[in-house]
Amino acid sequence: MINFKGTFKCVILSPHTLIYQNDVQSVFLRGNAGEYEILAYHYPLLGVLRKGDIIINWNERVKINGGVVKFFANECIIMVEEEIRPYNEAEFK
Repeated sequence: MINFKGTFKCVILSPHTLIYQNDVQSVFLRGNAGEYEILAYHYPLLGVLRKGDIIINWNERVKINGGVVKFFANECIIMVEEEIRPYNEAEFK
């Protein structure tokens, strides 16, 4: 009998930090061509993400300014843009 595991590894990264890492059942994303949900064993995917929320398991949210997603071999890797902070002159003195 086949032992089906209905989860996959999800990693969300920014250029400077690991934001999220865990086994999940679903990830809902806003892409440049529409919205989509990734489930375990989804077809391989590479896409561009728009500003909005990444919704994990329909109960956790991660706000992003945009990014890219790759799903391959039951692993979802999401690279997101850094938040743009206002210029603070005191930081450079």
